[in-house]
Amino acid sequence: MQSWRKKDPKRLMEVLTEISDEEAEVLRYDWYGMWARENQTPPGGDWRTWLVLAGRGFGKTRCGAEFVRYMADSGQAKRMALVAPTAADARDIMIEGQSGILACYPPKDRPIYEPSKRRLTWGNGAIATAYAAETPDRLRGPQFDLAWADELAAWQYPEAWDMLMLGLRLGNPRVVVTTTPRPIKAIRDLLKSNTTAVTRGSTYDNKHNLAPMFLEKIISRYEGTRLGRQELYAEVLDDVPGALWQRHMIDDTRWEEPPELARVVVAIDPAVTSGEESDETGIIVAGKGLDGRGYVLADYSCRQSPDGWARVAVEAYHKHRADRIVAETNNGGDLVESVLRTVDRRIPYRKVTASRGKRVRAEPIAAMYEQEKISHIGVHELLEDQMCSFVADQPQESPDRVDALVWGLTELFPSTMETPVVKKPRGW
Repeated sequence: MQSWRKKDPKRLMEVLTEISDEEAEVLRYDWYGMWARENQTPPGGDWRTWLVLAGRGFGKTRCGAEFVRYMADSGQAKRMALVAPTAADARDIMIEGQSGILACYPPKDRPIYEPSKRRLTWGNGAIATAYAAETPDRLRGPQFDLAWADELAAWQYPEAWDMLMLGLRLGNPRVVVTTTPRPIKAIRDLLKSNTTAVTRGSTYDNKHNLAPMFLEKIISRYEGTRLGRQELYAEVLDDVPGALWQRHMIDDTRWEEPPELARVVVAIDPAVTSGEESDETGIIVAGKGLDGRGYVLADYSCRQSPDGWARVAVEAYHKHRADRIVAETNNGGDLVESVLRTVDRRIPYRKVTASRGKRVRAEPIAAMYEQEKISHIGVHELLEDQMCSFVADQPQESPDRVDALVWGLTELFPSTMETPVVKKPRGW
């Protein structure tokens, strides 16, 4: 599938001046023959997953869309799943986007798109259905021979990937994953698998097709930074220098199911505002086992109004049969208790106030992780990402999930925050 235009660009110009408008239209949509770069074409060999791990603006979406088109047109795929972080992403990027599936075809040859059914239907009978990773249960039941998973690193629920894998059971199933990297477990597992073919690329591979203003802005802001290495050069960066938590501290003690618990609390770090640009409200459920160890049970953090996050917290309280809700009141004061009691006036509640800095509060909890006294039940990707990038001495976005985690574990293990008493020597 190597494009010949790169081998002989002079000949390409000659061809374009000689052909008719109809022939030019054919060449315009001949992706693999004319326009794709070598690192945008499917790899050879017997692979199950094609992982396109590339920077912003590389052309990942076009890679996925054109591969779906190729597999559908050639009859190699009949039942396909298109999975994005949200339903809007599946519609606006994977299907209707500028580089989406419909844009890969001349208008007269496009598959039929039925938005109400989330479905694309080809003339040869091939069908592709769109799914949102934010509702993983929708992937239970259907079966596929091909899947396109877009921005896997941004999926909220890891079980969506598991459900998708369980549904790939027709024919010779394959999946193409197009994503900017983040050090989540699913990405790390794919990189280790001998059935994964990996394509890497940077933003600069596609610089001739990107707006000069975009390139100028990202170079001035991100070039030479750690975030730039991830977002531009697609490096999978695990450990952040100076972070209080490292990945192995969480992975090495992870459990699938919790033991019998002596106590359970729901901890809240409330956001001050509730707009689209507001911080999230951190809501973490943690427990203390009869074995004396701590367990992180769930992460219900959200970006909602006070009434919204209060309902989420109270539902978590009842679901996990918690003993108490604890919440930081530096920002909301008595309002936090008021909104919680509006939802359920009977809940046991205790307010906590931050009298010391974030690092001072977090260090004893991080030490418990290092001593293998805390285990995560299952995977909590967004919380763990925030933990492993939390460097208290550097300016960063408010670590809402981490704050809630610290409050919850401090409630369960209050001795971690006690200041040791130093006895004065005789005669002081």
